[in-house]
Amino acid sequence: MRSLEDAFGCQMPESEELDFGALRAAMVDEIALNARLVAEMTGKERFDERVMATIGSVPRHDFVPEQLRGLAYLNVPLPIGCGKTISQPFIVALMTELLEIKKTDSVLEIGTGLGYQAAILSEMAKRVYTVEIIAELAQEARKRLDSLGYKGIEFRVGDGSHGWAEHAPYDRIIVASAPEAIPLTLLAQLKPGGRMVIPLGPEGEQHLCLVSKGPADKIETKPVLQVSFAPLVLTH
Repeated sequence: MRSLEDAFGCQMPESEELDFGALRAAMVDEIALNARLVAEMTGKERFDERVMATIGSVPRHDFVPEQLRGLAYLNVPLPIGCGKTISQPFIVALMTELLEIKKTDSVLEIGTGLGYQAAILSEMAKRVYTVEIIAELAQEARKRLDSLGYKGIEFRVGDGSHGWAEHAPYDRIIVASAPEAIPLTLLAQLKPGGRMVIPLGPEGEQHLCLVSKGPADKIETKPVLQVSFAPLVLTH
């Protein structure tokens, strides 16, 4: 097995020697640059100040494995164990931007991972309900989020395609893995006037999509950007 240094093509820095605040600020600047570069596709030349401020305040290095803390603010996905990854910071920011979260919103997250996106959502919404299919990750996410003082988050271990009916409907839904079609259960749990951000399609052909529910439950789906996510795991 290759070492982390070989895998990332650089020497791993010692995390205790790093200025995480400065690295996070540089990451935010890179997100802003990337937003301008793909604005023609996303329709978003710059992201909302609330989104950028929240991204700039949440310590991403606390949501990656200890040995990867020194790489936490690179604009790349990183492995978090159990065959899963934490998404690229720009994609996290873009998905959060597309949701247009209000402070009064109830948000359903599918795919907790180690809790980074849930931390961001909890800073912006009233309540976050997060579902993770891998119990080990869900338990670790809860531990990390609790230790950092994040509030208003409820956790569930289970098949994300089923949503979380007990707390539906939701103002916003965010999905961190890719089904080939939108799960009908998630559509049913989205409020009229609500927004869902979800990667859709088979591997190699995925697009991040914005799904809106209008009057009479009319659904509109808009492809935003080509992406690469792990497939959504279904237990049926």
